[in-house]
This record gives sequence, C-alpha cells and structure tokens, in this order.
Amino acid sequence: MVSGMLGGTAQAAEESGGHGLDQAAPQLFSLPLPGGIELPVSNSMLMLFLAVLFISLVVWLATRAMKILPSRFQNMVEYFFETLYNFVESLLGPRLTRKYFWYFGTIFTIILVSNYMGLLPGVGTITYHGVPLFRGANADLNVTMFLGLFYAVMWLYWSIREQGLKHFFLHLFGPKGGMKGFMGAVLVPIFIFVGIVECLSIAIRPIALAARLFGNIYAGETIIETMSHMFGPLGSALCVLPFLAIELLVGFIQALVFLLLTAIFLKLQIGDEDSQRHDTPPESLPEPGAGNKP
Repeated sequence: MVSGMLGGTAQAAEESGGHGLDQAAPQLFSLPLPGGIELPVSNSMLMLFLAVLFISLVVWLATRAMKILPSRFQNMVEYFFETLYNFVESLLGPRLTRKYFWYFGTIFTIILVSNYMGLLPGVGTITYHGVPLFRGANADLNVTMFLGLFYAVMWLYWSIREQGLKHFFLHLFGPKGGMKGFMGAVLVPIFIFVGIVECLSIAIRPIALAARLFGNIYAGETIIETMSHMFGPLGSALCVLPFLAIELLVGFIQALVFLLLTAIFLKLQIGDEDSQRHDTPPESLPEPGAGNKP
C-alpha cells in the first residue's frame, strides 16, 4: 500500500513537470567525528534538530520561572502535557505511565512538531548549494526507521525489565490459560508455533511504524509540493490551502497513531497480571462496625 502511494505521488510529480519531493533526502554537509568518520547531515536531519531545539526552548521558557498561579503560556504548556499524560495513563495504567511517560510524551511531541514544521513556508523552497535546505523530518524514511528501531530496542528492554527473562519467553512460547498435565503437554508444539509467529510480528512492528508514518507524511508533502508548481503564484497558493488544512489533521493523527500503537504494543507484552505482580497489595478493608468502636 505504501509503495503504491509513493508510486502514485511520484507519477503525479512527473506529470506536473518534474516537481515533487524526492524520496531520498539530499545531504547538506558532513560533521567530522573522531576516528576519521564523517556524519552526513541531510535536510531532514536538520529539520529534526530544529524541532528538538524548538521543543526544548518552549519547555524552558514555560518552566524557567514557574509560579503557583501560572502565566497563560505556562498554563498552556502544562495543559498540553497533562492531557497527554492522562491519555497515556488510560492506555498503560498509572504505574507504567509514571515510569515510561518520558518516552511516550517525547515521541508524540517530536513527531507532531516535525510534521507541522514541514508545512511552514520556505520548507522545500529555500536552497543551500542548489538543494532544499529544509525538509519535513518524517518525510525521510531514514528518520522514521530510526524512530521505529529505537522503540523496538526500548520495548525489548522494558519487557525484560518488567517481566524478567524467564517470564518474557514464557509469555511468548509458554502455555496460555494455565493449562497443565496431558493437555498442556499436547498443546506445547502449538504454543511454540504461535510464539514463533508472534516473534515475526514483533520484528515487523518497527518497520510498519516507520512505513506508516513516512508514507502518510511523504505523500502529503509531495502533493503540496506538486500543487504549488501547477499554476501561477496566486492559483498555486489557493490550490495548496485545502491540502495544508488536511495535512494539519493528518500530522496530528499520525503522531497520535504512533503513540497509540507503541503504548499498546508494550501493554500487550507486559499485561495486567505482570504489572500487578510488582504493585503493592491493596490494603484490607476495615471490619464492619470498626469505625463505631470507642
């Protein structure tokens, strides 16, 4: 589906006179690293760095002089993250949210800001040595693949940390439903086969996350880039406006979908029983009439 989408947008770009967003992000310059290694920096990497810088600046401005009665700007930032925290808590529960919200809040904010920064005027038109200086970060498959692989590594670490190595493999390959005895032994090969299929599903998850985010953002920015060259300056501006409005919605939905899927993947692996295993037992209820004793 993604390849068909990309092929369609590329064909539309060719039919419109060659205008469109290239799939490969052009390299701007290289940063020298120790050992004679050079790190190539593309325009999408630059945009990702600017998104991180913008988020850091906003958070710093909102928290540098916090007050009991917050200013309008501080209140706006607090409301954003509080709403996001409550949403993640509804997916993971209080305990996991307290431990891992740093990741889910950060990844949602970075994806959202990167999507919106790719729609700013000047992105794709300001050039540096003949190549566009800015490009939407998530319109580069390298960036989205990094986000997917980074989550895969963190998911594996969190799952083993929460369950232990033994329970991690038992969750994948062990008998389900507490079956024991003869029936449990008979169904062991089936559970092993299901575990192998589950491992394949786990391996595909980061690729699916990266392809979904890249395909939607790349297609939208390619359409906007193509439409901006189809007519004159005024006609192109009028034609692009509806697509910009759609991309504002798509950018938010894609950030939300990435957050939603990553949280669900973690919850499916850890499960309610494993999370309750680490929680403190609930306090016993008082005996009836205990409060009336003198």
